[in-house]
Amino acid sequence: MATLSPLLKQATPVVVDHGEGAYLYDTDGRRHLDFTAGIGVTSTGHCHPRVVAAAQEQVGKLVHGQYTTVMHKPLLELSERLGDVLPTGLDSLFFANSGSEAVEAALRLARQATGRPNVVVFQGGFHGRTVATATMTTSGTRFSAGISPLMGGVHMAPFPFAYHYGWDEKTATDFALRELDYLFATATAPGETAAFFIEPMLGEGGYVPANPEFMAGLRERADEHGILLVVDEIQTGFGRTGKFWGHDHFGVRPDVITIAKGLASGFPLSGIAASADLMAKAFPGSQGGTYGGNAVSCAAAVATLDVIRDENLVANAAERGEQLLAGARAVAEKTPAIGDVRGLGLLVGSEFTTADGKPDNATAQAAQKLAAERGLLMLTCGAYMNVVRMIPPLVVTSEQVDEALEIWADVVAEVTK
Repeated sequence: MATLSPLLKQATPVVVDHGEGAYLYDTDGRRHLDFTAGIGVTSTGHCHPRVVAAAQEQVGKLVHGQYTTVMHKPLLELSERLGDVLPTGLDSLFFANSGSEAVEAALRLARQATGRPNVVVFQGGFHGRTVATATMTTSGTRFSAGISPLMGGVHMAPFPFAYHYGWDEKTATDFALRELDYLFATATAPGETAAFFIEPMLGEGGYVPANPEFMAGLRERADEHGILLVVDEIQTGFGRTGKFWGHDHFGVRPDVITIAKGLASGFPLSGIAASADLMAKAFPGSQGGTYGGNAVSCAAAVATLDVIRDENLVANAAERGEQLLAGARAVAEKTPAIGDVRGLGLLVGSEFTTADGKPDNATAQAAQKLAAERGLLMLTCGAYMNVVRMIPPLVVTSEQVDEALEIWADVVAEVTK
């Protein structure tokens, strides 16, 4: 009898029977408020009727039409529809299955289009689990330990994580940009640097937003040296941050974005977007894949875009995000165990620290587990896994946010008493 790998560690003990909106129902019939959303994937909630209907209809027509062999209507329709929401000038798309594949596609494009070997990533970033993307990931050693030698040509610069450094945001930003310039002088010359890869808000790295000054500094250096700015929108895209794209908070123009997670409400689909001129600079035949742009996933993605638009889910994410962030901060004010609460939209993280300011993994893990026992599902993140993160679906209601905050307040009081 085969079983799942023991290396797959479950964050909660829940065995799901079905899901609806912001709730999951286990095999015993118990209801759980899902503030994980499949790690930010089920943007329209579990089993949104319009997404389900679109997928069911497509299954009866065509499940798989390999897209370098034939074209199909859902792929063409999705490409056209994404043109309505993509950043200005990013009018050419390539589709894959996972976020890791999207980042690798962006890496391949950047190196081929510029003819340069190196890329710069930022400390705390997460870009995937393949060898290439694990090399580019610095949110935790668990993603790259034991698989060396890793890919060459990747250099790391600081991210302006003010709380980590114990500084104000301006000091952290000045430091990060100064260190980036120092990296150019000591490790990767600008003329050998193909791209910056940056998350608008660190995900696995601890839910840390960037800021306008830092992102503007990256854009300025990219323009000066002919470097591509690749913005990883895999977790922050499709309304998750309260704006359609995470980088919209910072007024910066990317050259490439990577997309996945909230794109298709749970169906596997990812991609990259760039200008047609930039895309044309890569090598013919360098993009492809058996399952990329799957017909059912594309149909679900079109329906997802319809739901996001028709139900004003970006605005809801902004409003409910303000409510959630304020509520989480109110809980933190009652205990010194939570050193910082931060977020954008429906991405909110509470960082647990000890009395002397060190990361407190034990209390964070205890809080996450007790919350799960009481019907609120969340995850942890950060280098020390001491940040409890809330990632509800974009359809979450004010009442559901209040319900979650009530559970969270009781849990924090219990584990810190």
